[in-house]
Amino acid sequence: MADLDESDGSGEGPPGLSDRDESAADEFEELATPVTELDAGGIRPEQVVEAVLFASDEPVPARKLAEIVGVGDQRDIKRWIHGLNETYQRMQCAFRIESIAGGYQMLTQSEYNAWLKKLLKVRSESRLTPAALETLAIIAYKQPIMRVDVESVRGVGCGEMIRQLCEKQMVKIVGRAEELGRPLLYGTTKRFLEVFGLSSLKDLPRVEDLKPPD
Repeated sequence: MADLDESDGSGEGPPGLSDRDESAADEFEELATPVTELDAGGIRPEQVVEAVLFASDEPVPARKLAEIVGVGDQRDIKRWIHGLNETYQRMQCAFRIESIAGGYQMLTQSEYNAWLKKLLKVRSESRLTPAALETLAIIAYKQPIMRVDVESVRGVGCGEMIRQLCEKQMVKIVGRAEELGRPLLYGTTKRFLEVFGLSSLKDLPRVEDLKPPD
């Protein structure tokens, strides 16, 4: 089939929009077109929303999300979140985004509560008091170390505190000192590294970096 010829035989095209009309039409089309990508390497707005909600530990209002994303409005936020939830459902994810307390928050599905309670219990058992943290820090930086040396630094008895740290699997017996009575030596465990997000003891902050500025 031949292409339709829209010319009027005069060599000119049909009467069209003026430059001003064309500019207005382009502007309207731009506003009407959903935002699909940001300028940062093809990242989509809904991915930014997902990242923000993943990192937040409290509900984030749609208005705030729109400000952070930098494009769209609250209606776009709602549309993007709806699309994310559809994706999560299709992928059978264990979480979704819920509207609560005037904002949006990423939450796990209720059917996983039994396992999450176990996690919360472990966290509660791993929580350390300031005295325990102080004792643990001394052991971490001076290991292998005897109990008497820990007590010398702290200025108080530490036998019970060290026992609790051993129960929490943060501290363990690593040997015996070559001294009278062969007292026990203590050091930190793999659990200690996991809790504090360290690859090895080499990742501990330097002592001089922990000193307050003059």
